This record gives sequence, structure tokens and C-alpha cells, in this order.
Amino acid sequence: MKMNPASPHDLALAAARFAALGSEQRLQVLRLLVRAGPDGLTIGTLGDRAGITGSTLTHHLKLLVAAGLVRQQRQGRSIICAAVSHDAVQDLSEFLMTECCADAAVPCPDHPHGKHHR
Repeated sequence: MKMNPASPHDLALAAARFAALGSEQRLQVLRLLVRAGPDGLTIGTLGDRAGITGSTLTHHLKLLVAAGLVRQQRQGRSIICAAVSHDAVQDLSEFLMTECCADAAVPCPDHPHGKHHR
């Protein structure tokens, strides 16, 4: 089967996003924000739930924002953090899974994704 490699831009974006998730604490922050839905969480609430406070949380959020996985918005005196539309997180998953089993000799019946099933 012919392989359709991702564009250099796609690879660079995915690598930056995976690098941003290369910390248990940042992954935990993103998961909490995904769970919170589109309304997001204040930084204080996020820090309490994650058990991360102060400059450490600020550092992790800065990396997640730079990778395009989290956005921040000021609402009055609070800063609200929210996972970027779930599309960014979904795109990251699909980046890996889009070609799942593409080079397998036999289609993978238990994987309803990938080119064999489209």
C-alpha cells in the first residue's frame, strides 16, 4: 500500500504538541481542561484540582498555550483556561491513528480506523 506521509508542517505541529505533553503534570492539566469542557477552569481551580500552583502551573500553561492545546481568556479579575476546541486534541490523536494498519498485509478487523476501513 502506498504511504502518504504527513507534510513537514503536520509533523512539526504534532511534534510540538506531543513535546508539550511530555510531562505528567502538563498531561494532567490538559485532561482536567478537556473534562471541564468549553467553559474551562480558572487558574486557581485548575491548580487546586491538579495539585500544581504558582510559577510551576504558569510554566506548564505557557507551554500548552504555545503548542496550541490550551487557550487563556481574561474574564474580569480571573483568567479562564480552556482546552482548545476539542478538535486540536482530536487532531493529535488522528495524526497517529489515520494510517493505523496502513501497511498491514491483512486489514485489522478490530481497528475501525485507518485506510483499510475508509
